[in-house]
Amino acid sequence: MGSNASDDQLHPPSSSSLITLTNPSPAELPKIFTLSHPKWGPALTLQDYLDREVYLTTVPLSKNGGITHWLLTLSSSPEPERPILASCESIKKRAFYTTPTGEVREGVAHGIASVFTDPKYRGKGYASRMMSDVGEKLKTWQSGGEDRPVVFSVLYSDIGKGFYAKHGWAPFQSSHVAWTPAEPSGERSKGVKTIGYHELAELCAVDERLLRERLAKLAKADGGKKRHVALAPELDQLLWHLMREDFMTKHIFGMTPEVRGAVAGEKGRRVWAVWTRGYYGGLEKTEGNTLHVLRVVVEDEENASEEELVEGFKAIVAIARAEAKEWRSHEIQMWNPTSVVKKLVEKIGVEYEFVERDKESIASLMWYGEEAGEEVDWVANEKYAWC
Repeated sequence: MGSNASDDQLHPPSSSSLITLTNPSPAELPKIFTLSHPKWGPALTLQDYLDREVYLTTVPLSKNGGITHWLLTLSSSPEPERPILASCESIKKRAFYTTPTGEVREGVAHGIASVFTDPKYRGKGYASRMMSDVGEKLKTWQSGGEDRPVVFSVLYSDIGKGFYAKHGWAPFQSSHVAWTPAEPSGERSKGVKTIGYHELAELCAVDERLLRERLAKLAKADGGKKRHVALAPELDQLLWHLMREDFMTKHIFGMTPEVRGAVAGEKGRRVWAVWTRGYYGGLEKTEGNTLHVLRVVVEDEENASEEELVEGFKAIVAIARAEAKEWRSHEIQMWNPTSVVKKLVEKIGVEYEFVERDKESIASLMWYGEEAGEEVDWVANEKYAWC
């Protein structure tokens, strides 16, 4: 009897009022990171992984409260002895959305990541309880008021579509084009330049403007029937990926890459891609390493010369494949290409695979708009939005 009572107190049912969603203390964060290291940090030593997670709280998108760590625990337990029943984190992001009148407004979105339950606590419904509580909490978390409300949250499920959909995150298109790495093909095409840190600010400013215009056109086309939404492809969002990449490559290779993408064409008619390298296998298991294309932009989809776009995009893909080869990536992935970009993929003459994902990295969105039943169109659902 006494033993059962003790178990109920230490591991109460997920519906218990003894369980609470809160924020972990600085002393509890290393414990959370240590638990997740085998799953998300196998390319790094434990200490390097702990250092990376701390480092990622200091980069532009995450610093000054941009990232929030969440902990499901027992309300009666004192810090830092509280059990870590489940944990996750959210990152505040700028978002665009259209109104029923077709106006494009800016709001707040949250990207949810690192959802984890200690194996010894699994099967008790704690992750479900946490996601229900987090989903509700984020509706007003870090809101900018009526002028800048929280409009949605996103996450990327690695356990299929059902679990998170049950808690309110609807699955969206989750596909990608995959290319294999390749040696450099020779002399680089004229008019094609590589992208480094210094080029990103200008490109992101152009991208934001074009994306706003695209949202407005979509809203006008359907008469405001849908809510067209997108995460802002801003500089800080890209830097989160690239600075994370820098930490990984510095510890794995002892250096950081210079090429972060490529751009082709004259200003106003350019096509470009920005990418990052992700390492889950390190040097020993390259199958876990991927060069991810974060964002592809065609500046003038309606008037640009198809011949120029095909030539430019082919050169960009060649650079990406060479970078993947040099930096020990197993493949290149480009998520959810637009119809225009998909045609370019088909026309450049480079062998590719088109993959519809049904389990891993399922893009999922919870809408916090005024009407829960509103139809939402997630625009620019690409890798840059991942966290």
